[in-house]
Amino acid sequence: MALAGRATAQGTARYAARFVAAGAAHREHFRNALGLSLSSIGYGTALGEPTDAVDARYREAVTGAVKAGCNVLDTAASYRMDRSEIALGRAVADLVAAGECSRDELVIASKGGFIVQHHKAPAADPVQYVYEQFIKPGIFEPGDLAGGIHCMAPGFLAQQIAWSLRDTDLRALDIYYIQNPEAQLLFVDRATFHRRLQLAFARLEEEVAAGRIGCYGVATWEAFRRPPIAREYMGLETMLRLAVEVAGPDHHLRAIQLPINVAMIEAATLRNQPVKNSILPALNAARDLGLSVFASTALAQGQLTERAAEVLAEIFPELGAATHRSLQFARSLPGVTTTLFGSTQITHVLDNMRPAAQPPDPKRALRVAHTLAR
Repeated sequence: MALAGRATAQGTARYAARFVAAGAAHREHFRNALGLSLSSIGYGTALGEPTDAVDARYREAVTGAVKAGCNVLDTAASYRMDRSEIALGRAVADLVAAGECSRDELVIASKGGFIVQHHKAPAADPVQYVYEQFIKPGIFEPGDLAGGIHCMAPGFLAQQIAWSLRDTDLRALDIYYIQNPEAQLLFVDRATFHRRLQLAFARLEEEVAAGRIGCYGVATWEAFRRPPIAREYMGLETMLRLAVEVAGPDHHLRAIQLPINVAMIEAATLRNQPVKNSILPALNAARDLGLSVFASTALAQGQLTERAAEVLAEIFPELGAATHRSLQFARSLPGVTTTLFGSTQITHVLDNMRPAAQPPDPKRALRVAHTLAR
């Protein structure tokens, strides 16, 4: 049977209290957001080939992360042809069965939007696959597909949530993101894009009401890091207005995800988000608009420039490893709820959790960002 339950305020507070009491995590490692206690370092599952060997490493890595003080787990149907969702779900089931944690202590997020041929599906021509899986059964119309790769039609998102629940073997997800919605802006005009977003938000509100997801958001790559004139740009205030028009002020659009690392500092330094009478960086705008921010690719996918390494070493000299400095930078930026890293090596996962014992340092993190922006 699927694992019942969802993250709760009581459960996540219980998880946080265990690690703080044991001295394994600083009290500020856990942040209050979405009505929950979330770890400032989260674990993502995007990396690796879709193989049995990588599946096994992910199960070990998820287990190690949760036992080391990470209660935010991030995945997507598009990660490794849905195998990351399956590996994560099995690891969570094993943890709960072993008494290492309970379901209400973990914040589990997934995503949908890209057309993914699942790993158990028979090999097929991509066009034929889309027709057989989605168009023929009426999941979406041909015109709903952007560039042959992306869809956020209501029926498609509902199906993707059902598939993610099946793959993770969970009754509910805590956060569900529309993955890279800005990809649509390369193929449709902005008015069409806004209509599609509203229809997507309306369906996600229904999923919240049905208890299949706790809240929803958008997980982006370019949208919130680009200037307003860019084709892929999205405005946070506009996005929230669309949600309010659909569901009123009590809507459940609560989270955004975007890359934040020493190679991608725009969220902290680029003033590109109009909010009332100000133009703010995305982190400040999200804070003012009541959105929780999840920072992806905290380790810059291993691409640390010499200058960034020097700045980190100068400003965070007490942290010996470049990975620790990078994580400390991202988790310390004001407005970041959780910063996500990915690794399939258990030794790296456990090592990357070590900054959890340190207090965040917002002033020094902003020094890093503004030094690198010059």
